[in-house]
Amino acid sequence: MDNWTERKRNFDEQYPRKRFNSDNNDSQYQRDRARVIHSSAFRRLQSKTQILGIGENDFYRTRLTHSLEVAQIGSGISEYLHEKYIENSEYVRWLPSLSLIEAIGLCHDLGHPPFGHGGEVALNFSMLRYGGFEGNGQTLRIVTKLSEYSPENGMDLTRRTLLGLIKYPTPYSQVVNYKNEEPITSINLDDWHPPKCILDDEINELDWILLGMPKNDKELFKSVVTNAESHSEAMFKSFDTSIMELADDISYGVHDLEDGIALRLINESMWYNDVVDKIVKYSSNDIVKNIGFYTEKLFSVSNKDRKHAISKLIGHFISSVYISENNNFTTPLLRYQASLPEDSKAVLKVLKKFVMKRVIKTPEVQVLEFKGQQIVLRLFEVLKENPKRLLPSTTLQQYERAENKERVLCDYISGMTDNYATKLYHKLFSPSMGSIFDRL
Repeated sequence: MDNWTERKRNFDEQYPRKRFNSDNNDSQYQRDRARVIHSSAFRRLQSKTQILGIGENDFYRTRLTHSLEVAQIGSGISEYLHEKYIENSEYVRWLPSLSLIEAIGLCHDLGHPPFGHGGEVALNFSMLRYGGFEGNGQTLRIVTKLSEYSPENGMDLTRRTLLGLIKYPTPYSQVVNYKNEEPITSINLDDWHPPKCILDDEINELDWILLGMPKNDKELFKSVVTNAESHSEAMFKSFDTSIMELADDISYGVHDLEDGIALRLINESMWYNDVVDKIVKYSSNDIVKNIGFYTEKLFSVSNKDRKHAISKLIGHFISSVYISENNNFTTPLLRYQASLPEDSKAVLKVLKKFVMKRVIKTPEVQVLEFKGQQIVLRLFEVLKENPKRLLPSTTLQQYERAENKERVLCDYISGMTDNYATKLYHKLFSPSMGSIFDRL
């Protein structure tokens, strides 16, 4: 038994709330939420890209405001389900408290690097020979190892909070599958998106989180769907994760739609062609029934009208959520799932594709994403070749002690904000930038 597991087991004995029970004592989840809010990793999200580059405009979402909104929507879903199933004591018993689901929502994106998903792909490319990189996996790494609250155990969060954070309970090495075994060029990274996973360095942490569950449940929970042409995919998620993921999808599909309209990247003609024409077949859906109202309000000259429509869209999705069951599991936190009806799920999927096409994949946004990728690639390359000269002293100490030294470099770069990464890049490569008085 390693020290990490021993310490955690001792902590469980002192604080029984660490186990998967659901009583009225919410203090441990309040503690989890407080530790997330006061962490340096959470503060850095204020200067990390969500969809659009930091500094382009002060209206749209950053990774921090997105996380706050996911936490709020997640708590809204949880509260709605408490009321909807108030007569079902078993469902109510296992529904997350507001403190718990907020803690999960607030820290679900802690592991995402600078420059959004472009930065994530660049770091994965740099780490291909050293265990790869994936933002959700890095989140687990931060909260269990890297954060500042304990010497070895990161934020030292409760087991249930950690379970709720794991979107993909499978290690990188078991799901990765690239067409090319060796990178050809770093100029185009389209073929090097990471698999959805945890990192292999956190396999022991996953085992501890699942400790106490029946063996069959654990094995089924970690199973994957294989794909000969691309990465394998995790099949299952926990009850709390299903609520958080719905909140994340709703925020992405609705709030990023709001940003796109406000910044005039999306117009009414695009809305009709890419959304209205595709959802009209779901005639029983309330959004489709009231599509005239949504169109008028979303594209009104009044930002109050637009916000009214956005609020009603979010309210529709929250009030559509229901609890389904997968009877292949005996553990309630794996058996129960928050789900959307097929029509609402289809409408949300259309909204997400619309945002992807009309905002994320536009040349204007892709130019910024490409620039961010090249910054990340170059920083990794230079720091790898010059660690003793360029790494801050505390990072260098970790680097010298580590077996996988590249993982320490990856941790360092992924923790950077967009602004910090850009400044460091210019300090290293722009002749007129940088001073001995600049602190690293």
